[in-house]
Amino acid sequence: MTVNYEIHAVRYAHLERTATFNFLGGDPHDGPMPLDYYVWAIVGPTRTFVVDTGFDAEQARKRKRTLVRSVDDGLRAIGVMHADVSDVIVSHMHYDHAGNHLLFPNARMHLQDAEMRYCTGRCMTHSQLRAPFEAEDVVRMVRRVFDDRVIFHDGEAEIAAGITLHRVGGHTPGLQVVRVTTARGPVVLASDAAHFYANFEQGRPFPILDSVSDYLEAHRTIRRLAASDDHVIPGHDPAVLTRYPTSGKDLTDIVRVDLPPRNKDERR
Repeated sequence: MTVNYEIHAVRYAHLERTATFNFLGGDPHDGPMPLDYYVWAIVGPTRTFVVDTGFDAEQARKRKRTLVRSVDDGLRAIGVMHADVSDVIVSHMHYDHAGNHLLFPNARMHLQDAEMRYCTGRCMTHSQLRAPFEAEDVVRMVRRVFDDRVIFHDGEAEIAAGITLHRVGGHTPGLQVVRVTTARGPVVLASDAAHFYANFEQGRPFPILDSVSDYLEAHRTIRRLAASDDHVIPGHDPAVLTRYPTSGKDLTDIVRVDLPPRNKDERR
């Protein structure tokens, strides 16, 4: 039986920056190109899954990011209570995807084996490689392992009817993307396999990488999994908020990516 889900992209933070920081090798036409930070709620007829856990106010101050609203508040605005969520998919262990450990106390975390090996292994002895990670986030994930609250995956896995995980690597060795069946066809939540539409559409990698070749191959995998390029949702592009209809009245920072994109003349 086919299960179609709603998918809500919930923006929780923002960073002003320019294009040169968003492409490997910079950008000769440098100009404003800010990042938004999202978590995603996959809402089905009987269960809700959350993709990534974001970061909190303390981490926003430390990293000099602007917290738009807490992840908890964003999810609550669409009727998702974090304590009721039983499954959280962690795309990878960077600070902006794997923090907020006071949230989701009853959830099982879905994580790739390769990601846990990476963030607890010798690569973290290199300051450049460990910079996007927070030690406390990693420690808390280890504690969840000992509490039997982590489900590890090795490559592809179906975690529910219509929801599959796919390890693509590139950005980090264990980066996983999420394929979700919707009424408009299969949508892929690409996370940091493509921070921006431009990374994906132009084949230009974001500069934080484990492997350039794996990053580019990930785009081929995503295209195979998604119904079309319009069914690929990048991980940090502010344009997500203008391309898709809002999840409700006055929810300008939360949009439904399971619905078809707006026409260009409808985008604000």
